[in-house]
Amino acid sequence: MLVGLVYVGRVDAAVIISHSSIETKQLSTSQLRRIYTMRQTTWANGQAIVVYTLPSSHPVHQEFTKKELKIFPYQLDKMWIKLTFSGLAKPPIKVNTMEELIDAVKSTPGAIGYVNQNASLDGLNVIAMEAK
Repeated sequence: MLVGLVYVGRVDAAVIISHSSIETKQLSTSQLRRIYTMRQTTWANGQAIVVYTLPSSHPVHQEFTKKELKIFPYQLDKMWIKLTFSGLAKPPIKVNTMEELIDAVKSTPGAIGYVNQNASLDGLNVIAMEAK
């Protein structure tokens, strides 16, 4: 019998980013979860929130959902499907790479997303998570 080991590289913590016009500097887990489950659709100033996400299989997406949203990626997918088919909300906008996500958030007023902490964050607002 052969036993194989697969090395999966460590994914650094995800950083929550938003368009530079967003003044929010900190969110709680529940606030972030409301945004990513499409239950909160506007910022405190009334501006519409535009949610960007990476594919569910992307390691940064998996890290983000588990560590920041405190749910598994498949649970988030199920919520998005349910909201979409019920007509209650549109799903987040999926992009394929962190570079695409950064460009989209930079160029879209009201946008929010997440990237690897090693990504270049110039021109973006970085949102901290409230201490638990």
